[in-house]
Amino acid sequence: MSDFTTRPEIRGTFGVVTSTHWIASAVGMSIVEKGGNAFDAAVATALTLQVVEPHLNGPAGDMPAIFYSADTGRVDVLCAQGVAPEAATLAHYKAEGLTLVPGSGLLSTVVPGAFDGWMIMLRDHGTLSLREVMQPAIDYARDGHPVLPRVAQTIASLAEFFETEWPSSAKVWLQDGKAPEPHDLLKNPDLAATYERLANSAGETREDQIETARGEWREGFVAEAIFDYLSDAHVMDVSDEKHSAVLSASDMADWRATYESPLSYEYHGWTVHKTQAWSQGPVLLQALAILKGCDLGAMDPNGAEFVHTVIEAIKLAYADREAYYGDPDFSEIPMDVLLDDAYNAERRALIGDTASVEQRPGRVPGFEHLADAYVERAQRDFNVGPVAAQEPTMSHLTEKRGDTVHLDIIDRWGNMVSATPSGGWLQSNPVIPGLGFPLNSRAQMFWLEEGLPSTLAPKHRPRTTLTPSLAEKDGRQLVFGTPGGDQQDQWQLIWFLRFVHFGMGLQECMDQPLFHSMHFQGSFFPREVRPGEMMIEPNVGEDVIAELRARGHVLTVAEPWTVGRLTAALREPDGLLRAAATPRLMQAYAVGR
Repeated sequence: MSDFTTRPEIRGTFGVVTSTHWIASAVGMSIVEKGGNAFDAAVATALTLQVVEPHLNGPAGDMPAIFYSADTGRVDVLCAQGVAPEAATLAHYKAEGLTLVPGSGLLSTVVPGAFDGWMIMLRDHGTLSLREVMQPAIDYARDGHPVLPRVAQTIASLAEFFETEWPSSAKVWLQDGKAPEPHDLLKNPDLAATYERLANSAGETREDQIETARGEWREGFVAEAIFDYLSDAHVMDVSDEKHSAVLSASDMADWRATYESPLSYEYHGWTVHKTQAWSQGPVLLQALAILKGCDLGAMDPNGAEFVHTVIEAIKLAYADREAYYGDPDFSEIPMDVLLDDAYNAERRALIGDTASVEQRPGRVPGFEHLADAYVERAQRDFNVGPVAAQEPTMSHLTEKRGDTVHLDIIDRWGNMVSATPSGGWLQSNPVIPGLGFPLNSRAQMFWLEEGLPSTLAPKHRPRTTLTPSLAEKDGRQLVFGTPGGDQQDQWQLIWFLRFVHFGMGLQECMDQPLFHSMHFQGSFFPREVRPGEMMIEPNVGEDVIAELRARGHVLTVAEPWTVGRLTAALREPDGLLRAAATPRLMQAYAVGR
């Protein structure tokens, strides 16, 4: 086999940064060069990603991070996923005539979470000042950055809508009255001013300054601007109707990002850590549990048997996601059963030689009604009509829909961070006048029906798709992840299986053809179900594609090099650091030394 890879696998001992945009990766590495640690670099990288990938994330979005601290010797999760507002009741949404939470607009907004999460990480684990980590994002927002073609295309596709319905967005994104051309310098002076003011927060210590900035965000000038706007805003959304907000000042003032323990699962000597079931993270663990009894190492990693087996396991794990996941602070999630080896042996036995077109959640004792509810829901017509252009749903093949960003960072001391920020993208909501960023649309992942773990309810977290990963084996530590909505844990699973079973390097795994299922119910408006359908890159070869079709898979063959946006970083026991980034979309980059 050729040792050629599309990019070199980065190796060093000082630090590695990999993210979904080369500028953000360079910013993160510059922080490491200044003496900052992985946490300092993660915050600076993330704030820069908000500027250079505004169609994929923003300050008022959401963020889970999974990290290892060399000081504590522990893996933890930082949950910066905001909760539903106090007034976000089923009665209110049903009175608006809705069957689904819209995919954009003010009814889709939960409490903004990302900024507070980054500030908590910086306060508790970073070492540099607030100003030092915020300055790169301020500079790029004020002075401009070469706008990605996909950003320019997204803005151009929404220009008329912004002008007629969201004029505050037109003011920010249509500079001189028109969409930017690809690679033009795109500036956001309002965001620069917002972050400049936050970076100037007063305090005797760095911790005091960070706490002041958090207060300004929650209850100070940022919150005041948001609620001045929301007091009379009536906004067109994807339902083709105008709606007002349910988010209140007290919702924002009362909420804080939090820490929690990860869920973990042992697979072929690796301990894989994920978030709890308020995200889809455990679905990767369950897929591993299903596949544990399959001899994947004897298969061709790009062959039809491997693809078929993994896709069928994904369908089973995701069916359980749809039936049982939700906020564990408010619902009993039978995770002990869902990750039980005996239960997953039964799930594995359902994998046959042909593609299943059924929704097959497991029958967990005492929770059978949730399985039945999912099967019914997957067959339902929600009568939402055609989806409007501002739908902020992930799709790597269209420019009009939002997505996500990702970063993985390891420093020379062994600290490591994997984070998947998202939400608050330019398609989700109008820009808040004077602040330079919009609110999020994460509430679209709730259901408007009683009795589900993911039912819309005040103070509940939506069951998000955001899902970074950290894995450990014999002193090796690995962080990895990807944007991609419902595809995130599918692409990560495929990458990880090839890394574990076939002895491939980080970058070599990145370069292999990817695939994913579209069989289960989608997390984003309009919550589509496409039984038996999957997407695959063509470089698996025509014979593999033909065999998969013969097995009953309904295949969409993607354009070459378009599926997945993975990044990863690894620390060896001797301190050697490695990193890689996908060549797809020509923007993710790994740097280090």
